Amino acid sequence: MQEEFEIKNKIAASGLVNFDLSQLVPKGTRIGIDLKDFLFQGLILKEKDFREKITLLNSEDYKDAFLYIYNSADAIVPLWAYFLITAKLTEKAKKIVFGNREDLEVLLMHQAIQTYDFTDLINQRVLVKGCSDQSIPENAYIELVEQLKPIVKSLMFGEACSNVPIFKN
Repeated sequence: MQEEFEIKNKIAASGLVNFDLSQLVPKGTRIGIDLKDFLFQGLILKEKDFREKITLLNSEDYKDAFLYIYNSADAIVPLWAYFLITAKLTEKAKKIVFGNREDLEVLLMHQAIQTYDFTDLINQRVLVKGCSDQSIPENAYIELVEQLKPIVKSLMFGEACSNVPIFKN
């Protein structure tokens, strides 16, 4: 006599809600603009030359992109220089920040977490996925805990087969 075995998904039956933070990462091209490329000999800001180079920028190249403006030159650049680049590209780019790529990612994740609707997670047992193909800024996890602590029943981090309990309400 052959016995019948039923395969049960214990993870699905556990009531855990998996939350993958990487799904909040805004999609789009990231482009860095180095002010050094707009400086005379990479060192000096000459206003007339600077303005000419800004006018030569093709704003279509930055359409729907996330931009970060930085300065790799050892040169003092007045604040209005950032104004000029931003004014030229703000209508095409999705977002423009001063800083490096990491600064941009931190800000984008901050905005994504602050605007995300977490109502589906109220009173749930939530497992925040630990591994991702995408790089997630560490600050995003901190902000996520701030958002979830008041509303979830419990929070865990990792994978269903091996997780770290964070808290229980």
